[in-house]
Amino acid sequence: MAMQIVGRERRKLRIRRKISGTAEKPRLTVFRSAKHIYAQVVDDVTGNTLAHVSTLSRDVRGAIDDVDKTGAAKKVGEAVAKSLIAKGIKTIVFDRNGYLYHGRILALADGAREAGLKF
Repeated sequence: MAMQIVGRERRKLRIRRKISGTAEKPRLTVFRSAKHIYAQVVDDVTGNTLAHVSTLSRDVRGAIDDVDKTGAAKKVGEAVAKSLIAKGIKTIVFDRNGYLYHGRILALADGAREAGLKF
């Protein structure tokens, strides 16, 4: 018996059919848990992860002690943007991973844009 794919997983698959990352324009994908947020940048052609940052990363963990989860997501977006710009990547494709584009997902995207990435 086949399992049904529902909710966020269905939205995630629908989004992934339409977008893909390349070496010139990699895909920034986001995962959100109850306490933390994770962002990684993937080149889908080769299957390599170019950068990854989360609220558990050393450079971000110290900066988010006194902010809420939305503020922490913005710091993660800024950190991933700095990492990519150091590698010479300025444009990306944003993959919201089935989550609604508001709250922490929006804050992460805004932080990345403010730090210099183009979507």
